[in-house]
Amino acid sequence: MAEGKVTVVARIKAREGMEEEVRRALLALVAPTRAEAGCINYDLHQALDDRTLFIFHENWRSQADLDAHIRQPYIAAMFARQAELLAEPVEIRLLELIG
Repeated sequence: MAEGKVTVVARIKAREGMEEEVRRALLALVAPTRAEAGCINYDLHQALDDRTLFIFHENWRSQADLDAHIRQPYIAAMFARQAELLAEPVEIRLLELIG
């Protein structure tokens, strides 16, 4: 992987009936994450055709900044709730801009 900016797409699938709780929990991550030094953007989306589906689109200055983000206590707390709130594990894709 090249040094420099890292783009992340994270797919989160809420359990049926847990959509609003997942939405609140994910929204609570936005402000503290955007305040992290290496965060370029951290945008949360909810699918219009499937309200159980949430997508984060993130850009980080570097892999080290992303690694620091993953170690934040609020991120660890959300991952600890996966079994309770989510229908499946979070899917995380690392991307590089090619055009």
